[in-house]
Amino acid sequence: MFNLRARTVVFDIDGTLCFDGRTIDDRILAAIDECRQAGFHAVFASARPVRDLLPVLDGAFPSATLIGGNGSLVSVDGQVRARAAFDSATLGALMDAVERYGATYLADGPWDYAYTGPADHPIRGRVDQGNLANRVDIAELPEVVKFLVVGTADTADTADMAELAEAGRGLGLTVNHHLDEGIIDFAPGSTTKWEALKWMGLSEYVAFGNDINDFDLLRNAERAVRVGSHPGLDEVAQVTVAADPEALAAEISLLAEAARTSLPATAL
Repeated sequence: MFNLRARTVVFDIDGTLCFDGRTIDDRILAAIDECRQAGFHAVFASARPVRDLLPVLDGAFPSATLIGGNGSLVSVDGQVRARAAFDSATLGALMDAVERYGATYLADGPWDYAYTGPADHPIRGRVDQGNLANRVDIAELPEVVKFLVVGTADTADTADMAELAEAGRGLGLTVNHHLDEGIIDFAPGSTTKWEALKWMGLSEYVAFGNDINDFDLLRNAERAVRVGSHPGLDEVAQVTVAADPEALAAEISLLAEAARTSLPATAL
C-alpha cells in the first residue's frame, strides 16, 4: 500500500470514466463514492464544457468541483465561471484560418454553443445531451472559451487539418490534434486542466486520465493513473489500468484503502 498527502482526486471523463459517451458505470461511481467517504474531494476535469458534464454525472457528486473546456471553465458550488476566453483578435485570426480551409466547428461559450458541422458527426451526440443550452451563431456567444474543428472542406485531406492545427499554434493557442477522431481542439493561451487546478489552489492531487490533453494533469499529480494505453502518456503515467469499468473501479478503490491506512498528514 502507498501513502498519499493529497486528498483531492481529479478524473477526466471521456475514455477515463465514461466509455460510451453518455454514462458512467455504477461500479465506477461506487468506487468514487468510497473515496469521497474516505475523505477525498472529487474534481471532474474534461474537454467537455460544464454543460455537457452534468448529464454524464447525472446528479452524482453534486458538491464536486467541475473543470470544463480543458480548463477554460470551472464550476464550484454550481456556479459556472469562464476562467479563460479567446480575445477578439486571436479569435478573428482563427476564424480566418477556419474559412481558408473550409473548416466546420463547435464553439462553446460559458453555456451556449455554435455548431456548423454535419448533423451526423460523432461529436454532435455529445453536445448538450441534457438540452440545457441554446445553439446560436458564434457572434451571439458572449465569450468563446473552447473551439473544436470537426472537419475541413476536403475531409479526406489530413494535411489540411495538420496545417490548421499548426496555424493555431502560431497564434499562441493550446492545440490538441486528435488524429484518431479527426478533430482539433483549440483553447485560449496556455489553458489546461492543470492550469485550472493551480488557479483554484489545488496543487496536491491524484489524477486519472487517458489522452494527450491529460499530460500536464498527470505530470503534476502525486499519483498519476493512465486509463488505457495512450503512448503520449508513457513518460508521466505512474500506474496504467485497463479501460474497463471493473479494473478502473478497483484502482479507484485503492485510494480509499490508502486513505484509511496511511499515516496522518502531519506524520508524513
